[in-house]
Amino acid sequence: MTTYAVGDLQGCLEPLKCLLEQVDFSPSRDCLWLAGDLVNRGPQSLEALRFVRDLDGSAITVLGNHDLHLLAIAHDIERLRKSDTLRPILDAPDCADLIDWLRRQKLLHYDAERHTAMVHAGIPPQWTLEKALKRAAEVELALQDDAMLRPFLDGMYGNLPAKWSKDLHGVPRLRLITNYFTRMRFCKADGTLELESKEGLDSAPKGFAPWFSHPQRKTRNVKLIFGHWAALEGNCDEPNVFALDTGCVWGNAMTLMNLDSEELLRCDCDHGTAA
Repeated sequence: MTTYAVGDLQGCLEPLKCLLEQVDFSPSRDCLWLAGDLVNRGPQSLEALRFVRDLDGSAITVLGNHDLHLLAIAHDIERLRKSDTLRPILDAPDCADLIDWLRRQKLLHYDAERHTAMVHAGIPPQWTLEKALKRAAEVELALQDDAMLRPFLDGMYGNLPAKWSKDLHGVPRLRLITNYFTRMRFCKADGTLELESKEGLDSAPKGFAPWFSHPQRKTRNVKLIFGHWAALEGNCDEPNVFALDTGCVWGNAMTLMNLDSEELLRCDCDHGTAA
């Protein structure tokens, strides 16, 4: 069995199929990890969501901010934006099944055998892996609990609080955990977030740095897979940290990684050809 990881699909299914064909991927033999943002902005959000769901036990996905946005829209918490390409999912006959499947996915996945974790955006530098898994489980519980789901989705949007405290409770606590795992790019060493800057490494505001670059980051002994940050174009020089969102939906490329060999394969998203 070979395990692969891929960056954000964002509704771009054909480049993923291109990559899986290149490695002769077989659901009966291999496993595919997906770093979140399965949907939105691309042309095949419905098809991509169905494809991943139908892989069943051969796929492991974590939730990204666009996936959570879909959940909020599907539960009448948020309205569609002009840039959203989610209407085909909402109008699909199997919409309820797809949404129910999506809300049961993880925020953080950890493979103990490989000592490898996958998250959409990142893990704040002040958390150990063990603490990160516990905090992720809090949000996963809220998503999967019928009584907690709507209050969480209703309070999910917002940039505050910006810094973790064990004294946080309720929706503000869940919002910050969610922002760490699905929206973070820059932060301070103590985990204080800055969520406005979305460009490359050189755009860090004064006093902030990429979450993975802080010298005292407590997950430095863990291999980390993440997506979300297309502006990096896959360039991350931090040891054991792999940025897999290479901006497919923006016309760049989709990247597939062999988790064991660390070999990277890219598919040109303008033409659907291997690169």
